[in-house]
Amino acid sequence: MSGELIGLIGLAVVLLLLVLRTPIGISLIAVSFTGIYILLGPRPALGMLATLPYDFAAKWTLSSVPMFLLMGFVCYHAGLTRGLFEAARSLLAWLPGGLAVASVWGAAGFAAVTGSSIACAAAMGRIAVPEMLRAKYSPALATGTVAAAGTLGALIPPSILMILFGIFAEVPISKLFLGGVGAGLITALLYMSVIIIVATVRPDFAPRSDTTDSFSERIRLLRQTWPVVLLLLIVIGGMFFGLFTATEAGAVGALAAILIAMGRRSLGWKGFWEALKETIVATASLFLIAVGATLLTRFLTLSGAGDFIADGIIAMNASPLALLLGLCLIYLLMGMFLDPLGAMLLTLPVVLPILDGSGIDLIWFGVFLVKFLEIGMITPPIGLNVFVLKGVIGPSVSLTTIFRGIFLFLLADAIAVAIFIAFPATITWLPQLME
Repeated sequence: MSGELIGLIGLAVVLLLLVLRTPIGISLIAVSFTGIYILLGPRPALGMLATLPYDFAAKWTLSSVPMFLLMGFVCYHAGLTRGLFEAARSLLAWLPGGLAVASVWGAAGFAAVTGSSIACAAAMGRIAVPEMLRAKYSPALATGTVAAAGTLGALIPPSILMILFGIFAEVPISKLFLGGVGAGLITALLYMSVIIIVATVRPDFAPRSDTTDSFSERIRLLRQTWPVVLLLLIVIGGMFFGLFTATEAGAVGALAAILIAMGRRSLGWKGFWEALKETIVATASLFLIAVGATLLTRFLTLSGAGDFIADGIIAMNASPLALLLGLCLIYLLMGMFLDPLGAMLLTLPVVLPILDGSGIDLIWFGVFLVKFLEIGMITPPIGLNVFVLKGVIGPSVSLTTIFRGIFLFLLADAIAVAIFIAFPATITWLPQLME
């Protein structure tokens, strides 16, 4: 049996295990180890199982993952993000669908201190959905807005997906972060446009607020957002002006979050311990999947299956646009059933060689890929953000209603994807300023 065939069978077995709901990290490690064992024998397979996980986890750039996670969990437990929605509500309530618009920008602010769309959807679901339902908003619009806005959590930096893409693709993480800023703002503006159009056409879906906060009240609410604004200036500003790298930014951000929480006396030992525990658990689960992807990369390289697939696709002489559209279809299908991290790390060993041969900018593609993976977070039948939001709000709104509310936001995402393809500078202009 040829090496290429062994590699292709291995990929098929991975997909079968995922269909059977086997954890993706376990699937990747088990299949990769078995494949290397068949190709090279027991000693090399055991040697790689012993050394590759350490070689991967010992990379200095990976230290930013637990640091950014710690920053997000500290902000959550210290309540540093609590005023975001209220401030956005106070400023934007006059717009058609003002509470829903405020939810989008509140989620964008929360995204600046967490790299997780699930955390973003859960946090905004607890705050914004009850507020909109009390204001007689359509349940579909209220929940659809928050589920879609949650996807900004992985697009606006810091983003765990972008960090891992940067490590595997060997591109600067700081440039990926800056590219995510442009993509995130365009996405938020498109979501805002959808809400305003819906609220204008169907005002019964989003009744206008009769009360308006005074100027002094708005200033008071804006003051409550200073911890997030300060963290954003420290982390993004520090990277943009070259004060520290993206790796160092994680540690700086985590330390800044702890110091701000201590200064506000809003983080006790119990909250700090919970933040540490959640950081450890999240980091361990992320690293298990990443180690599995590293082993899969080595297995595909040794078998020749990765090059076989890449050469076959390149030989088709497809244009970059046709290649992108094909990848979009693959990631859309995978996003319906897999979490974004698993879908990304499962495919990068095959996709990266193809991109190298097609001349596609990897900074642009990294941000574009994260955007597409996040679309999968709200796509039926298994939109993780939708199920997380359902768990937060309880039985008051059905899953069917939430998915119905997602539809127009998926159209907005399609427009965003078209903009990013037609005008790559919408993503690359900020990273290019660093050069």
